[in-house]
Amino acid sequence: MPIGLIALALGGFGIGLTEFVIMGLLPEVAADFQVSEATAGWLISGYALAVVVGALGLTAAVTRFERKPVLAVLLVLFIAGNLISAIAPGYGMMMAGRIIAALAHGAFFGIGAVVAADMVAPTKKAGAIAIMFTGLTAANVLGVPFGTMLGQAAGWRSTFWAITVIGVIALAGILTLVPKTGHGDTTPGTLRSELRAFRSGQVWLSILVTILGYGGMFGAFTYIAFTLTEVSGFAASTVPWLLIVFGVGLFIGNTIGGKAADRNVDRTLIVVLAVLVVVLVAFALTAGSQVLTIASIILMGGFGFATVPGLQMRVMTYAAGAPTLASGANIGAFNVGNALGAWLGGVTITAGLGYTSPIWAGAGITLLGLAVMIVAAANAKRTAARQAPAGVHAAPEPVAVRN
Repeated sequence: MPIGLIALALGGFGIGLTEFVIMGLLPEVAADFQVSEATAGWLISGYALAVVVGALGLTAAVTRFERKPVLAVLLVLFIAGNLISAIAPGYGMMMAGRIIAALAHGAFFGIGAVVAADMVAPTKKAGAIAIMFTGLTAANVLGVPFGTMLGQAAGWRSTFWAITVIGVIALAGILTLVPKTGHGDTTPGTLRSELRAFRSGQVWLSILVTILGYGGMFGAFTYIAFTLTEVSGFAASTVPWLLIVFGVGLFIGNTIGGKAADRNVDRTLIVVLAVLVVVLVAFALTAGSQVLTIASIILMGGFGFATVPGLQMRVMTYAAGAPTLASGANIGAFNVGNALGAWLGGVTITAGLGYTSPIWAGAGITLLGLAVMIVAAANAKRTAARQAPAGVHAAPEPVAVRN
């Protein structure tokens, strides 16, 4: 395993921590700035929206530059955003810090995924992407609970100071451990060549699968605390530990999903999405049982995040020689899915359908994602068959990203 992947994973850890740890610190932040918790909640929504903007706009602006220096600059932006958050004298400055940090989020993961895939052999690209995203899963498993405890014990600003330090360490790792050129040609494409990738129908289908497949899982997860306390009967004090269990599922799913996608991306995504639908339906039906709920949380996290390496690899593959902007767009698509799932889950609760309704909604969204994935895989197989020479059995999908 190239050691540079560890530096990318550490950057992903810091960015994931910035995104999620604020959820556990909202009461302290709201009290400090003397705003309502609903107003403080915009620190989460504003971050998510800025991620989408950065994933598209910032990635498009830097496609003509070498990727390693771009990653370094993005981490500097990330460090600056968290430093501003740590010293913010008021709510407005805090929001500015969150937005600055979020702009680096989408571009870092989008470009970092291309760099990670380029550091290894063609048959190990999805696994390399999974290693980079391990930082994001570790942020959920370890970073969020410990970051929350640090913020509660030493003040919420201490958590953002800690994230700033993590960013500095990750920056040093990027500068020293990530090679300037990876496995093969890494000459960055121009913006025009990157935009040509969006002529591919498979790129758009992949992005749609990302929105629906990941959105379904996140829709169920957004309101999981209400499900655990109001339906499953867990005490509120146990919720953080149950979220760690969920994070363990994310870690396992990310690792196994990456290895499986290296063998066959489309088959892996179809199987994982199908099982995820079943898991969500089973969770909704058995949420009254604490034992089955714990099992469902692990499986939901596992199969939900097992899609991530394959989804990212698929869009990069069909973007052919210009994967950077498409990769960034797909990171934006994950956040669009987050927003879609959270919104639809909120609609079902507001309609009085109960605290299992977001899980049912998530199952429905994921089922739509599965249907789109089946169509995409079938179209890819037909296209490969038409392009293959007579007598040659074509693979239903490309297996390498060409940079």
